[in-house]
Amino acid sequence: MLGHWRRSPFGAFSDVMLERADGERLLLAPTRETADFIGAMYVFDTVRVVPVRVGVVARTWTVTAGSLELCFVTGRRGPLGLLLRAVPAALTRRPVWSALTDRPARLLLPGVRTRGSVRASRREWYGARDLKPIRLVSASFEGVDLGVTAPVEPPVRFGFGSVPGKPALTRVTTTIALGPG
Repeated sequence: MLGHWRRSPFGAFSDVMLERADGERLLLAPTRETADFIGAMYVFDTVRVVPVRVGVVARTWTVTAGSLELCFVTGRRGPLGLLLRAVPAALTRRPVWSALTDRPARLLLPGVRTRGSVRASRREWYGARDLKPIRLVSASFEGVDLGVTAPVEPPVRFGFGSVPGKPALTRVTTTIALGPG
């Protein structure tokens, strides 16, 4: 899962969360500060601080994060993506919106949640704003080709929910309520 944050308390940055076939959960983050923040929220077996670079030209995304090389091309927005694009941005920032959309999200995209609890007594809400299918992918990690796209099964186990079962680019507004301390 690629996180590409244009705005955050840490400034613009990108990170990668991945789960290997053997179940090992890895975080690739660009700074110790972002690694510590993300690592305190989600469960990882390994955290690496590595340069994370993302380039976007039209529908083609290129990502380099340590020994991960990824290139993907998005397809045309489908009906759900069109519906999400119609939701006002201000509404997607409200936790109540995430609460209202959690059940429909679970039904339409099994494994996906729009709200939940994460580690360190934090709560998190996602307001989806767009959804596009990923059509073409080329990826390698530690010099090994990752093969063709496949359904995300079993669901990833970083936090309270997974990603869509089919590879997709989802634009979300994320709200995090920090717990005590």
